[in-house]
Amino acid sequence: MSFQIHALSAESFAPLFALPDDALRARGVRRIVADGRPVYPCRVSLQDATDGEALLLLPYEHHGVDTPYRASGPVYVREQAIEAKPDIDEVPTLLRTRLLSLRAYDARGMMVWAEVLPGAELESGIAALFDIERAAYLHLHYAKPGCYACRVERV
Repeated sequence: MSFQIHALSAESFAPLFALPDDALRARGVRRIVADGRPVYPCRVSLQDATDGEALLLLPYEHHGVDTPYRASGPVYVREQAIEAKPDIDEVPTLLRTRLLSLRAYDARGMMVWAEVLPGAELESGIAALFDIERAAYLHLHYAKPGCYACRVERV
């Protein structure tokens, strides 16, 4: 079963970087500078921010469905991020280095199953969840903080 990983769109966040800090704070957004630790995974580039790099930490509705599984949470976006467009069946390095929660949803946005596994095992986890007939798409989350990472679709 082939799959496609989808990052968030850079266009959605670009205007925010021009706002002053007080306007960002009013929207629940914080401008931060990465300190070199691998704890700033950008949801647009699907890469960790580098030491000294500017990014935003902001609330983002990643599952805007009319079900009990509607969800939002914090995401990091690097200021100079270029939207990642992984090839079919390609797993970005960022995802391989994290413990991940995989959540399968049906076409109505209801969760049908979930798993937690090391990113090095992501392909087999995706295949197992897409073996569930009702699974229409997956969301990946960083398992330790619980934050949204990206969407995975069948191809």
